[in-house]
Amino acid sequence: MFATILVWVVAVIHLYFMYLEMIKWEAPRTRKVFGVSETLARDTVKLAANQGLYNGFIAGGLIVGCWSGNVQMTVYLLVCVAIAGLYALWWGIKPALIAQTLPALLALVAVWLSL
Repeated sequence: MFATILVWVVAVIHLYFMYLEMIKWEAPRTRKVFGVSETLARDTVKLAANQGLYNGFIAGGLIVGCWSGNVQMTVYLLVCVAIAGLYALWWGIKPALIAQTLPALLALVAVWLSL
């Protein structure tokens, strides 16, 4: 049960990223969260929307994995999220460690412990 809750938390985080990137990319608060200027947000709106779509796919996969009991798919997606957060950290995006990597790793450990 605890593992399922943590996986759902990661899914909801990615649904939120999807919302920000696909719908609210140019909003002042979103620009502040992602550290982009008004000009950069305007120039990258299509790229952000595409990135948001991928975050939606991650969330959807995690939800389907939980719902169907497909542990392999859930573990794979959690590893992908953790790696993506580490990659962002590598490029200097420090909040990714807290927003992506840590929740994914916690969920991953909980899933493994529940097996």
